[in-house]
Parts: sequence; C-alpha cells; structure tokens
Amino acid sequence: MTHRPSGEPPRPVRPHPAEPAWHRPPEPADVDPAVLGALLHRHGWQRRGGAAGRYGRWTPPGPGGAATSLLVPESRAFPDSDDLLGEALQALARSQAPAAREVLVALAVPSDEVHWWRDVPAGPAAAVGAASWAVEEQLRGAARQLLLAAALATRARAGYHGARHRRTAAAVLESVLVGSAAGGRRLTAFTPVAGARPLAVRLHQALYAVREAIDYQRATGGMDAFDGAVEAGASRELTEALIALVRGTEGARIAVAWAPAAGVPEGCAATAEPVEFSPGDLTALRAAGARYLREEPSVPVSVTGAVVRLRRSGPRGEGSVRLRVLAGAEVPHVRLTLAEDDYRIAVQAHLVGLPVRVRGRLESRGGFRRLTAARGVVPVEVDESERDRLMKSLYENLDCFEDACGGD
Repeated sequence: MTHRPSGEPPRPVRPHPAEPAWHRPPEPADVDPAVLGALLHRHGWQRRGGAAGRYGRWTPPGPGGAATSLLVPESRAFPDSDDLLGEALQALARSQAPAAREVLVALAVPSDEVHWWRDVPAGPAAAVGAASWAVEEQLRGAARQLLLAAALATRARAGYHGARHRRTAAAVLESVLVGSAAGGRRLTAFTPVAGARPLAVRLHQALYAVREAIDYQRATGGMDAFDGAVEAGASRELTEALIALVRGTEGARIAVAWAPAAGVPEGCAATAEPVEFSPGDLTALRAAGARYLREEPSVPVSVTGAVVRLRRSGPRGEGSVRLRVLAGAEVPHVRLTLAEDDYRIAVQAHLVGLPVRVRGRLESRGGFRRLTAARGVVPVEVDESERDRLMKSLYENLDCFEDACGGD
C-alpha cells in the first residue's frame, strides 16, 4: 500500500539569456589593458617585443603562433589605446584557438579559473588532440565533483555532506563556465568572482590541505591530518572526486588562478604551483573517504515537512512516511518510521493539507536522508496558498491515498 502524490512544485526553469555576455567581445572601454595582458600571459600567449612603455606584441601558443599577433597597449595613456584594444578584441573573437576564447570569457565575466590536467596514456588519436568519449567524460565528471565538493564546503564544514546542502551548492555551479576538454587531458572552469569566489577559495585551500594530509600519512602512517583538513574544506565528497580524477591516469594536477581584475583573496597566495596527485595517493584517499563517512555524526533536528508518501503493511501499527522538507534540515526529503499514533497524525495532517513538525536524529548512514527516533509529530499551520497547493496534490492522488490509509 503506497501513496506517491506529486506534492512537488515544478522546478523553475532557468531563463536562457538571448545574448550571454561571454558570447560577444567586451567593449574596449570596459577592458583594462593590464588585465588583458595578464590573461594573455596566463593562457599561454607570448610577448614578443613592442614599443616599450606603449604596447606589447603578443602571439598565441602553439605552432605557427608567430604568424598571428595582437598589439595590446600597456595603458590608456596614448590616444590610440582604445583603437588597439578594439582591434585586439576583434582578433580574439575571430580566432578559433581555445586560448583566445578563454581570454574573452575571462574578460567578459571576471572570473577565477580552475585548471585541471590529466596525464592519460596516449591513445591512437592523441596525435590530433582527440580523446575517447569515456576519457573526456571522466575529466568533466571529476571536475564537476570537485567543484560541487568545494561548493558544499562553503555551506558547512563536514567530513561527509551526503544529501545536505546539495540544492544550494548545485545552484552555485550554474554560474560556472567550462571550456573544452582538450584531448581529455586539460580543462578550464571559470568561476565568476561575483557569487562564486568563495567556491574557488575553498577549493584552493582544501586541495592543499588534502595534499599535506596525504604526505603526512605517507610519512607517519597516521590519518589525523585528514581530520584537520575538514576545516579547510576536505570531505568524503572531495576525496571521491580526486579518486575519479586520478584513476586511470599517470597523475593529475589542479590549479586555481585568481581573476586579475579582482585581485587576490585574503589569506591566499598570489601565485601557487598546481597541486599534484598520483595513483600512489589513491590508497590514502580511499581510506580518508571511509574515515569521513564512518565518523560523521548524526544530527539532532526538528524538521517541518509536507507528507508526500505514506505506507504501512496493515490498518494498524507503525508506518513509513516520506517528508518533503520545508525547514529544519538542508536536505530535500527525509524518510522516517512513525509509531501508530504519530502515523495517524501524519495521515490526518495530509488529509487537511497541513505539513507536520517532527523531532529526531538525521542519520549520516544513507546520506542524511533518514530520520531515526522520530517522535512528537504535530501539524503546522501554513499560509493559504501553500495549503491550497497541498490540498490540490491530495485530490489529484486521492484513489491511491485511500488505499494507503487502510483503516484510518
């Protein structure tokens, strides 16, 4: 006997911008020549002379780069500075080189950059810069896992997050722009300074903390350093992401570069070497992930939620309930088992379109999706619009709900 009313408002559709800022070159008046020069240098362009103190001549990376060049003014002190900037920006927009697009994206949306490199065994198509579908998907998947782990760590410090904070962390990733995965070996993500800088800072700090913890474990055999790394943002989610990044490679590196237009965040180094991980680190990473999962404690909570599922095997006794969480826990849903009297209250609250409040412990096992020792179920008053929505859900699913109610 199972009841699965819809009970879920449709997810809002993210509006699609008609002309995203990163799809067009910025106006010359909006570009700082020093920032453009710094970005060209970061993305592999070479400065090959130019009039000292006035402009520099830059050529793109790779073979044949010297045949193409940009004239970039060093400042706005000269009358032709805007003209040179305009010509340079148009040349970047026309270029098909990934390094040109990456510079334009960083100019249009001031962003910190996260760079990944994977040393994967060369395949038959490596000579032309191609990679198998699986290799490229592994890189993109691992990169997203790392960004999500960092976003989770900006919400709370925990060795294991499970289902907690997932929606808010995933929302941060919606603003992140990702370049192409070159041959499955290199990938760049742009995290906008406005809104996503805490993510980049947390990732930067967590990677160094995990690297130090691995080195400490190798030197002493102890895992204590991984406990301290949690405060820097380390978690099971981060170690799992690193495992996914390194597995099947000869090594991987990750670096965070700060947006030149925004400066260096407080407490971070202006320049830092990439953090390297190798297959030899996998054993320590797996052990750390298991430790984080094992030692993350359950959390006492008082959850308010709408009943979206009711089930029990007969007309009497305890029953299982699923709540859509409205307040009290940073998870979308929880499951719980209620004694007969509390189950009856949950049924009646659902019938009249009211959410309930219940106390218990949010268990880490299963990803903080289960509430144990649940007790004290009481209906909660809500505003009319929310009550109407809950009642509509009930009427749409009344037939299956009557089966689930049994003798109640």
